[in-house]
Amino acid sequence: MENTVENKLMVAQLSEVDKVAFYKKTYSHVAGGVLVFVLLEYLLLQSETIVEFMLSMTEGYRWLIMLGGFMLVTNYAENMTLRTSDKNMQYLAYGLYILAEALIFVPIIYIAAFYMDSGPEILNQAAIVTLCLFTGLSAIVFVTKKDFSFLKAGLTIGFFIAIGLILAGTLFGFNLGLWFSVGMCVLAAGSILYQTSNLVNKYTSDDYIPAALGLFASLMLLFWYVLRIFMSRD
Repeated sequence: MENTVENKLMVAQLSEVDKVAFYKKTYSHVAGGVLVFVLLEYLLLQSETIVEFMLSMTEGYRWLIMLGGFMLVTNYAENMTLRTSDKNMQYLAYGLYILAEALIFVPIIYIAAFYMDSGPEILNQAAIVTLCLFTGLSAIVFVTKKDFSFLKAGLTIGFFIAIGLILAGTLFGFNLGLWFSVGMCVLAAGSILYQTSNLVNKYTSDDYIPAALGLFASLMLLFWYVLRIFMSRD
């Protein structure tokens, strides 16, 4: 069933009480996504077969295949949550996306946890920094009430450049280095500002699941590159 936006109020049109209720639903679903991600990651890391397979997928052109598959799942999940008003289908799409994130994180978390000198400490530090940045960036939007939709064009260009660099790095075998990770953290921060701004300017009162998916995706992107920065220092 297609969303009928005309029969629903945009979040900007809601009363303050209803806005707060929407925000609570959205962020509770983001928190739920993080908890499910942690549980799935723990379970996946218990399987030597899955760990070995995912590590093998980081080599050469296989990494591009995995990234391509991840992007397809991301596109499907985002479109599904927006196209349908069926909450079961939205939850299914959200769950599929969380599983995809958990799978693609297996290699980096396994390496950080078992091959770095201070593995668990690195993971904890990266998680804390990521959550602090996410909270601070979200607070900027709510406190200033500024519309960050103007970031869309810059983010789109930035992500296309990043994809091009990743493709070039994989095909020609050069390391993108620390500054690429820093640049990606800046892009992820911009994405969080943009997605948080969308809570008011893009979604209807019933769209807390697609809103949560967008925020969760930006959060995980930030965590990936914050973790890479911490790993580069070890």
